[in-house]
Amino acid sequence: MGDEGWEQEGRVFSEINITPLTDVFLVLLIIFMVGASMAVDVASGGRADAASGVEVELPKGAAREIRPGEVSAMVIILADGRVILEGEETPDDILSDRLGSLHERTQSRTLVVQADQGANHGRVVEVMEAAKEAGFEHLALATRGD
Repeated sequence: MGDEGWEQEGRVFSEINITPLTDVFLVLLIIFMVGASMAVDVASGGRADAASGVEVELPKGAAREIRPGEVSAMVIILADGRVILEGEETPDDILSDRLGSLHERTQSRTLVVQADQGANHGRVVEVMEAAKEAGFEHLALATRGD
C-alpha cells in the first residue's frame, strides 16, 4: 500500500483553494451586470425624455421625420401646463428669455415641441408663440408613430 499519503500528514497544506474566491467574483460580476442593465433601462426606458427624465404621453400621428442634425432644441409641455426647457421647469415670466438664450446657444432654426396629449391647446400655442418671438423659424410637434 502507498505510505506516501501518511508521510505528508505532518506537513502544512500551503496551497490556496481558489474555488470560493471564484464563486465570490462570479456573484459580484452577476450583480454588476444586472445593476448596469437596470441603469441603462432607467436612463433610456419608456417614453421618458432621455435628456430630462420627464415622461410625456405624446399623441399619435403620422408625419414626416425631421432630418438628423436639423434639430438641437426641444421644449416639453406637461399635461398640467408646466414647461420643461433643458431639463428644468421654466416659469412663464422667464420662458421667453430662456428660449432666446437657447436659440442663441444652439443656433438651431427648428424647435421641437413635445406636448403631452393632455396638455391644453391654448398652453401649447402660448409656448409656440414665445418660441417664435425668441427667433425660432420652424416649430415641430413631436408625435409617436405607433
